[in-house]
Amino acid sequence: MSDWIRREAVYLWYYLDIQIRQIAPYWALGIVLGSAVSVFGKKYIHGAFSKIGKRKAGWLGVIPASLLGIASPLCMYGTIPIAAAFSQQGIADDMLAAFMMSSILLNPQLILYSGALGREAVLIRCVSCFLCGCCAGWLIRAFYMKKDGSFFDFSGFEEGKNRDTDPNLFLRFIKNVWRNIKATGPMFFLGILLTALYQIHVPKDFVSGLFGKENGFGVLMAATIGVPLYMCGGGTIPLLQEWLWDGMSMGSAAAFMITGPATKITNLGALKIVLGWKRFLIYLLYVVAFAWITGMAVNLFLRV
Repeated sequence: MSDWIRREAVYLWYYLDIQIRQIAPYWALGIVLGSAVSVFGKKYIHGAFSKIGKRKAGWLGVIPASLLGIASPLCMYGTIPIAAAFSQQGIADDMLAAFMMSSILLNPQLILYSGALGREAVLIRCVSCFLCGCCAGWLIRAFYMKKDGSFFDFSGFEEGKNRDTDPNLFLRFIKNVWRNIKATGPMFFLGILLTALYQIHVPKDFVSGLFGKENGFGVLMAATIGVPLYMCGGGTIPLLQEWLWDGMSMGSAAAFMITGPATKITNLGALKIVLGWKRFLIYLLYVVAFAWITGMAVNLFLRV
């Protein structure tokens, strides 16, 4: 028994050391970038969105709204009060939907995290998340803008207290970095631990057999498993990296990277409040459908 425990500990330490060396630099860079954007760039991003929203740009306004959603560093519980304030300023629901959808899926910090998956994965993630935000805005514009009332119900939401208030900019940045570490660190290291256990105990052909085939079933499985498995951006990067090495198709990874953050339990809780049951279910169907279509398109494109 003691020999088994010693052997498991050696294996675990070995794979943990590999994972930390490979992933930790991206996590650290992501925290620095995310805090920098939050402290120095957040008000400019939100100010730009407010200006664009008031110009009544029509269908094209959804495009910069989705891009600014990706640039925003806020979590969904921070984004919704901001969106509520934008709604009170008269910004249309299609632009709010694009901003919120892309903000759920991606942020500057997560882009750097994803660098551990390779340039191809980063590009696919950025493009697919941007398009997911755009399509959400265009669909709302096509089917809901002519109806009475708003697609969202922001009643009860007020903009949260800004914690980046230290008069010293350097100290403000350092405090934000520390909050970022506390918020993302536990899930990041849990993801590394799960990846190390996966490397030790799961056969290498398991993932390739489940997600490796470039067909609709493998992509659908990846999209579906993203719903309960997604912890946080940093926590799933080590697992995704290992799955890609073990034969997961890029299309399946793309589907997972859409359904995961879109159905993260904290995001779902916030969205249920502002959508109501009927539109909340429509949101879930949209996310799964878009993820599946994206995964199939990525596999088809890479095969050509």
